[in-house]
Amino acid sequence: MIPSSGRRGLRQAVLASVCSLGLLGMLPAVAPAEAQEAPSAVQDVTLNDVVLTFGGTRATAAQLTASGTRLSKDDLLAILKADGKEPWATRLARLDAGSLAIPELRIEQTNGGMRQTATYRDVIARGVHAGRIAELTSAGAAITVAGSAEGRSTNGDGSYGRVRAEDVDLTALARLSTEPGDGKGPWQRLYAGFSVENIAFKDERGVQVSFARLAGRDFSGRQVPTTWNGAFDAFKGLDLTNGDAAGRAKAAGNAADLIEAVSVGSMEATGLRVQDAKGDKPIDLAVARLAYASAGADAGISLSGISFAGTGTRSTIAKLSLSGFSLEPTIATLRRLSKPGDAATVSDADMRRLTPLIGTLLLSGLSVDVPTDEAPGHKASAADPLAKPAGGTVHVGLRDASMTFGPPKDGVPTASRLSLSGLTMPASAVSGFPVLGSLGLYGYRDLDLNIVADSTWNESAKELSLREVSVSGKDMGTLHLNATLGGIGPEIFDPDAATSGFAMLSATAKTLDLKVENGGLYDRFIDATSKSLSLKPDELRKEYVTACLIGIPVILGNSPAAKAIGAAMGKFAAKPGTLSISAKAKGDSGLGVVDFSTATSPGAVLDKLEVNATAE
Repeated sequence: MIPSSGRRGLRQAVLASVCSLGLLGMLPAVAPAEAQEAPSAVQDVTLNDVVLTFGGTRATAAQLTASGTRLSKDDLLAILKADGKEPWATRLARLDAGSLAIPELRIEQTNGGMRQTATYRDVIARGVHAGRIAELTSAGAAITVAGSAEGRSTNGDGSYGRVRAEDVDLTALARLSTEPGDGKGPWQRLYAGFSVENIAFKDERGVQVSFARLAGRDFSGRQVPTTWNGAFDAFKGLDLTNGDAAGRAKAAGNAADLIEAVSVGSMEATGLRVQDAKGDKPIDLAVARLAYASAGADAGISLSGISFAGTGTRSTIAKLSLSGFSLEPTIATLRRLSKPGDAATVSDADMRRLTPLIGTLLLSGLSVDVPTDEAPGHKASAADPLAKPAGGTVHVGLRDASMTFGPPKDGVPTASRLSLSGLTMPASAVSGFPVLGSLGLYGYRDLDLNIVADSTWNESAKELSLREVSVSGKDMGTLHLNATLGGIGPEIFDPDAATSGFAMLSATAKTLDLKVENGGLYDRFIDATSKSLSLKPDELRKEYVTACLIGIPVILGNSPAAKAIGAAMGKFAAKPGTLSISAKAKGDSGLGVVDFSTATSPGAVLDKLEVNATAE
């Protein structure tokens, strides 16, 4: 996890970089300009001591030179005049030059008690026609952040390497920033591509964040009612839990407008690293590549080459990806909360409805090493805060994993599937767990497990279907479970424990299918147990067969169903292969908590079920 101070500082540094792309062609002169030729001739025009102020943003340049332009001094001044009568987009559409050059561009932004400054070197805009820049470059930049935000100091500094952008549309940027729209107009592309190399930032706490390269393609936007500047300001102050209803409604509407008005074709970051060696819990996080694509075969977010180290724990992930992600449920909830009447109070249910559609999360190649002697209060050595502590480590591995979540209903996924393949760990790692703790006694030194949990919720039928729950282990076997539960309404997912607990009383069991496939665990259990009891394996097996054939029917009431279960389990105990038991409630509503709590015996419950049991 990236420390909050590191996220905040990096965010401010990146915002400073983005602002420079838009401000370059919008700088008015406050000192005399030097025009060398008549307006109709191609000429060079130099502007000195250029200053431009947008609210809390101030841009300054000691010198700006427009080369290869037919615009006169007066033309340029009219285009770049801060208080011009024409809209910025209209004026910038007349901007035309072979190039614009700024040896040093300084951008200062003030936000509350925080001030950030970005100083760019050798800024050059080539091929400037009708307010569009074919190529915008900078040799690099120095970044400083000072002051406080959210009650915390944010002092820090950093730098960028080479910055480059292609096909930058200043007129589109001006329209989005300063002109309102209905949020449904045409998409306006701000740039075709950009890249920033060697990003580095370090805050006063010693947290360091760096990227080898950050790049993006096809960044577009739509005009919104409050303009992008207004929406950004409102979005920064979004708080749905405090403030007056009118303020919440306005902030929610602006947030929805802004989310829907931004489109990014793709982004890629390489060589990401976050280091904190001075905190109570030192960390070192690295990501070789982070990528996002909005469409196509690679649509979604992916990370590869992930590594983490901290307080003796070390882990790596080969690849992590997310696809099918959607903010539509979030936007729909924000739209509803933007209505003053609905924003009078924001409930826990409303906050839950802001949950987006997660989609499918895939993971591969997980490796985790945890020190066995790590205890609360443990601290790494001063010489190397990320070094492994003395002693052994527990290694946990996972070959593949996937988690899929269906569309949410009031923030609750209506379907989900979890699949873990190749989950490996030493048997000693589960020695303290019931049942699993005995695996080491049966000769298992290392565990290799596969786990699947697949469920779906039908709100109208108030049913939760466990379509597949299975656990299998190498040289062990497999346990399969399918079930249908009734009486599962939305109240059961309420975050309030009292409400969800009361709703659980209405849940019923409708169907249950259980299948056990022996893959070696039963045989190891017989061998280990027979040795501890000084019996031969065949003798112990016969005792279990007898207990199944006689004891189980007696316990379950000696009904035909009880005898069928006992016979199937006895056959499995004698020659373990596959054991299958299925049960279905005779009533359509299923068996509820009352049915189980008031039953005088297990047989009384069994009488209310249709049961089938077989062994192969």
